[in-house]
Amino acid sequence: MSTRLTSKATVWPAGAAGVGSRQQTEFARLLRRIWYYRYIYLLMLPGLLYFLLFRYVPMWGVIVAFQDFRLWQGVFDSPWVGFKHFQFFFEGPYFWRLFRNTLVISGLNLLIVFPAPILLALLLNEVRHTVYKRTIQTISYLPHFISWVVVGGMLIYVFSVNVGFVARLMASWGMEPIPVLGNAKSFLPLVVGSAMWKGIGWGAIIYLAAIAGVNPELYEAAIMDGANRLQRVLYVTLPSIAPVIVIMLILQIGQLLDVNFFQLLILMGSDASLYEVGDVFDTWVYRMAFFQGQMSLATAVGLFKGVVGLILIWGANRLANRISDSGLW
Repeated sequence: MSTRLTSKATVWPAGAAGVGSRQQTEFARLLRRIWYYRYIYLLMLPGLLYFLLFRYVPMWGVIVAFQDFRLWQGVFDSPWVGFKHFQFFFEGPYFWRLFRNTLVISGLNLLIVFPAPILLALLLNEVRHTVYKRTIQTISYLPHFISWVVVGGMLIYVFSVNVGFVARLMASWGMEPIPVLGNAKSFLPLVVGSAMWKGIGWGAIIYLAAIAGVNPELYEAAIMDGANRLQRVLYVTLPSIAPVIVIMLILQIGQLLDVNFFQLLILMGSDASLYEVGDVFDTWVYRMAFFQGQMSLATAVGLFKGVVGLILIWGANRLANRISDSGLW
């Protein structure tokens, strides 16, 4: 009896081989594109590493907000306390004062400081004298590179009752010096004014770049229609840079609970009389973390700020998409 050996060929699903080869082709194409733009990726690498190391890696420390963190026990061995620190923060006597001061200072920055670079960029765009324009730009940029410590010293030199320039000038005129520093009534104008002085020139750069990208034919058409300079600004320049303004506004709204910590720390110093108008989340967290060692409480407040900021930026982006279709995503 003869035995016939038969072999059965493996039957693959229809199209499986095509899918595999297609994936290999796409992967090879991706590698070729990465190699072609390798120098651009190298330029991006420092920024990516910065965000990876200093923004994303520290996120694992968020668990400290739900622990009674003790330095000698570390993150993984510290006891869990749930929402204890959040409850203490929200029910504490300082929450509403901190919340109010943060919103007031951020609101003033949003209403006064935010439009200032836009106005400066519009004014500089109308200047035709090149040397004068560059001089104004340089003068307005320079304060950005001065640290808040130096700015605080300058404010003391100008407004101090004892050694300030303004006090001496008023005394020479036979007038009583006005206490600006350490005065709760003048603290907010000082915060807003110094923030505007320091950031107006630097903030105008992005708007000047946006204005430079406006199609010149739009201005020519407006001139032919008889539009004056103000009308060209209102009906050509502003609508053309509106998407940039909207994006910057969304980012500013997302930082509503983040005021300039170093500015307030320098201007307030250790003067507890200014806490009623100048103490915000960041300065309070600084005292809790580094003077009282409550790292878990500080982390809980930081997590609260991050969640609120995420909600604000998401809501502002949705509103911008509905109104002007100029959102971040």
